[in-house]
Amino acid sequence: MNNFKTKADLHIARKLWHFLGVMLIIVLFNLLTRTQSIIAITFFASLFICVDVFRLNNPKVNKFATGVMKPFMRESERNSIAGTTYLLSAAFIIILFFPAKIVTLSLLFLAIADPVASLVGFYKGKDKLINNKSLQGSLAAFFCCFLISYFFYFKYNIMTERIFLVAVISALIGALSELIPIGKLDDNFTLPVMSAVSLWFLFYVFGAFV
Repeated sequence: MNNFKTKADLHIARKLWHFLGVMLIIVLFNLLTRTQSIIAITFFASLFICVDVFRLNNPKVNKFATGVMKPFMRESERNSIAGTTYLLSAAFIIILFFPAKIVTLSLLFLAIADPVASLVGFYKGKDKLINNKSLQGSLAAFFCCFLISYFFYFKYNIMTERIFLVAVISALIGALSELIPIGKLDDNFTLPVMSAVSLWFLFYVFGAFV
């Protein structure tokens, strides 16, 4: 029982770290100009990539770093690229190539729907789907993405004449991006990138760019 509590506490700590980190990126992205955002994300993504590569090639540094970051790192990250590096790399790609609204919405999916899906799957996930992800977690992701999309489109007056339909499609995009793996890439990378690409097509089809 004590081991379960420890594991659960660590899981919650990681998700809270994830949420706060992504929300910080969203806030800064919306405060800075596009050029400033690109410069900032390029710097931090490059920094974390270099630190990760250095850590993985230096056992003593890796032991120290993983010890300090233990509450916020998965065991699988001890000897592989950290989730934060994947996250910042994905943020770099979508900020560089996609419109601001799509960037923000994709990152909101990552900040909120991803940890909620993981927590629901951790505690209530009985029916497994892909890569140990559960039906219950995917349904939680869908519900979160629907609410995020609905209020986002309403706030910014985007496709409001068919808001329920596009919110449902956006929720499917977010839930499937969270569920479906691409090779061995971390979902901190695949979720925002897949969401951004799919949302771009959604915006294009429904005339949101006009």
